[in-house]
Amino acid sequence: QVQLVESGGGSVQPGGSLRLSCAVSGTYFGIYVLSWHRQAPGKQRELVASIGNDGNTNYADSVKGRFTISENNVKTTVDLQMHDLRPEDTAVYYCRAEGSRVYQSIHISDDFWGQGTQVTVSS
Repeated sequence: QVQLVESGGGSVQPGGSLRLSCAVSGTYFGIYVLSWHRQAPGKQRELVASIGNDGNTNYADSVKGRFTISENNVKTTVDLQMHDLRPEDTAVYYCRAEGSRVYQSIHISDDFWGQGTQVTVSS
């Protein structure tokens, strides 16, 4: 099992910056891809950014050029640096680990989520 704990949320004025961090712990006999998602009130949860096992990153169009995802080399933390924040970035931000493992020759996919951290952008 993988446990994810987010931190770093808070309130900021438009144009400000925040850095979210997700601590990844537990034992997992497979590989996993880490990502950040967000859910604004009344909206569906959406992907913000992901980082693959090859280090390639992927961003939602709405955050490209403003947000940067990074992870340490042992995949125990994944951070989201956010600049030039806008009111529309207000949401609960979630860390996610999408796991893939083989058990008794059967491929199994796992999906782990953190509890979320609130980001509010307002003047």
